[in-house]
Amino acid sequence: MVEIISIRFKNGGKEYYFNPNGIRFKVGDGVIVETSRGMEYAYCVKGNTLIDEIELTAPLRPVVRLATAEDDRLLEKNKERKKYALSVCQQKIADHGLDMKLVGAEYSFDGSKVVFFFTSEGRVDFRALVKDLAGALHTRIELRQIGVRDEAKLLGGLGICGKPFCCSQFLEEFQPVSIKMAKTQNLSLNPTKISGTCGRLMCCLKYEQEAYEDLVKKAPKQESFVETPDGAGTVCGINLLRQTAQVRLESDPDTPKTYHNCELCVVRSGKGKRPEGYVEPPLEELAKLRRQDAPPAAPTEEASLAAAIEAAFPSRERQEESAGEEQHSGRRNHRRRGKGESGSQRPKAEQPFQEEPPKGEESGRKPGGRRRRRRPNRGGGKDQG
Repeated sequence: MVEIISIRFKNGGKEYYFNPNGIRFKVGDGVIVETSRGMEYAYCVKGNTLIDEIELTAPLRPVVRLATAEDDRLLEKNKERKKYALSVCQQKIADHGLDMKLVGAEYSFDGSKVVFFFTSEGRVDFRALVKDLAGALHTRIELRQIGVRDEAKLLGGLGICGKPFCCSQFLEEFQPVSIKMAKTQNLSLNPTKISGTCGRLMCCLKYEQEAYEDLVKKAPKQESFVETPDGAGTVCGINLLRQTAQVRLESDPDTPKTYHNCELCVVRSGKGKRPEGYVEPPLEELAKLRRQDAPPAAPTEEASLAAAIEAAFPSRERQEESAGEEQHSGRRNHRRRGKGESGSQRPKAEQPFQEEPPKGEESGRKPGGRRRRRRPNRGGGKDQG
């Protein structure tokens, strides 16, 4: 296990792991770290945590120190210098007549270098611009061309949903988005409705794509020939989220009916007509099969509440019923006590001691022999010897 802290250099940026170097950090603390670009100011987004070494993709770099008040003042000073650098660069771009759009600027923590971000449709020769900027700002100059999605992430804004851009809030990396995702989710293919402010497909199309792909596997295809509890028909509409399908029955083609996916049996998938020689099974058999395949209905909220009340405070009838069941169970157990596990009589060792009856006529035995059976008086008169 390795102790790490997680930091970010800007809001919505990627998280990086650093070695705390024996210092305790908490969320929101400013830290000074050393990167390939030199010393940088970052923010702690996760305090000291132990993780497995397998999760590390690169060797850990140590944190230099906890940010001080002087570091905070230097950071604010760099922000003021950035505003001045943007205005100077914008003026120089206009003077040189370059076809480029300036997006932003970023000073290094020690102020030794400034990076300008711009967008352009093609390649731009900005060598003369770099010389003029270096002479005006007296520092190292770097110009970096970015895409429209990176521009939206730097500038920020509100999307058509009314919330801030996902890329500027929490997305660490841009995920590939294709028009196939919009088709799978049954969205409008109008570019103005599925595109973001940057002009590219919205990043949120990626969020639910896996769920839709799983639902598509369980749903019948459009124009499939299916069997329903009301007869055979053709699928004319699908609702993936509700897992239902609209079917145009052969018996009533003008009024489509809605069925759950579990109630349908696909005879021919896709755009296909009624198979030759197909014989439709009886409706009772179809309804019976659908009832067996249908999932059990979930209890309603009222039924669940009534069951909970009945379990906590049983009614008088239920109490009498339970008492009767317990009494019947007690008698059954009492009868079973006199028998072994196989139902036969208990062993003699377990039978209670009984006094042997006296020998004689009352016991039906002769003094020296077996039991004497009395014959009934069949003549209706005196006993016959």
